[in-house]
Amino acid sequence: MKASQLRKGHVVSVNGSPFRVRDIEVSTPTARGGNTLYRVKFTGVTTGQNLDQSFKSNDTLEELTLDRRPITYLYSDPDGYHFMDAENFEQYSLAVDQVEDQKDWLIENMEGLFALLLDGRIVAIELPAAVDLDIVETAPMIKGATATSRNKPATLSNGRVVLVPEYLSSGERVRVNTETGKFMSRVK
Repeated sequence: MKASQLRKGHVVSVNGSPFRVRDIEVSTPTARGGNTLYRVKFTGVTTGQNLDQSFKSNDTLEELTLDRRPITYLYSDPDGYHFMDAENFEQYSLAVDQVEDQKDWLIENMEGLFALLLDGRIVAIELPAAVDLDIVETAPMIKGATATSRNKPATLSNGRVVLVPEYLSSGERVRVNTETGKFMSRVK
């Protein structure tokens, strides 16, 4: 796979070891003939080691073949996050640092998740594209507000603060993109 095709969550081989893509920064030079550079932050699947590398768009990386299994999020404790395979009921655990920025979107008994397994061992989870959460606290609804581009901060049931349209009020349910953390729509 080319560096330009890398996405957050992909698992690739770097120097013979499996690494998961944590973040990608793209920089396009303004000079003619300049190559687009992809600065990638990796986390070692087996070691937990952090690695930063830069690639040109045509550089190739070996994508590792992972098994993708549907799972349900059960609970978390100081040891980590615990999941159950939706088909064979096998249980998997991930350390707290392996879940990183995804933990805010996990809700107990949540379905629609996928475990990414490498040689039968869970290495990462794949969240659904969006989750539905309740607005716990926000400024009062402004009378006469319409669906304009004016937004206000709202605290969601998972503790995250996102910008929502000003016509929404506490107690309403909203859909949030799990990758960007941005408001998508109101859920009726």
